[in-house]
Amino acid sequence: MAKWTTGHILEINWWTPSLFSLRISAHIQPFKAGQFTKLALQVGDKRIARAYSFVNPPQDPILEFYLIEVPDGSLSERLAELKVGDEIMIEEQANGFLTLDEIPYADTLWMLSTGTAIGPFLSIIAQGELWNRFKNVVLVHGVRNNIDLTYQDRIKTAQKSFPQLHYVPAVSREQPELGLSGRITNLLDSGELVKYCGYDALPKSSHFMLCGNPQMVKDTTNLLISKGFERHRRAKPGHITVEQYW
Repeated sequence: MAKWTTGHILEINWWTPSLFSLRISAHIQPFKAGQFTKLALQVGDKRIARAYSFVNPPQDPILEFYLIEVPDGSLSERLAELKVGDEIMIEEQANGFLTLDEIPYADTLWMLSTGTAIGPFLSIIAQGELWNRFKNVVLVHGVRNNIDLTYQDRIKTAQKSFPQLHYVPAVSREQPELGLSGRITNLLDSGELVKYCGYDALPKSSHFMLCGNPQMVKDTTNLLISKGFERHRRAKPGHITVEQYW
């Protein structure tokens, strides 16, 4: 049975007319970078809940979540109306296996995300453990428009501190101001992403963490399998770890 606690909104940051972040004060159980929990609001006699990944690392006591306001969304529209000081319910126990302790050794770690699903990767980057484990880390953020490339200050700060971090925006609906033009799957299939990162081919010693649009996760997984990589399972280590919670 899920246990819930009450949090309080400390800060709301609107990145675009539809993308926003909530920073919340709440007492929850310890979590791992890359995991998610559920946020909920009471609407009439119903508790409406949805899963969201932590953007903050575990060592940061202020909880942060990156959201998109979905038109007619049963919860997101109400979350978008919250104000500083408002209460919100949070599930105390985090979930998810998109965590570094589930990842086998590899020279290069690929973090492939779309939209707000960059959140768990920002948490992992800020947590810091990966810098001692991987020679190269590639963070790919697939978005529709340049304005959707959020959290630039944090990413640039991480790049300055850790030169093995390669950040690749992938913009699909307009000419990119930075990075590449197109969808992640197409860029991976064409080899453009690999070349942009300075490789002649996908390194055999790679691990891929996928989080985001379910179709992207499915198509990219199938593409990587066709290139000889395998799904990662505890019983049989592989190269592909995915997170899907919507």
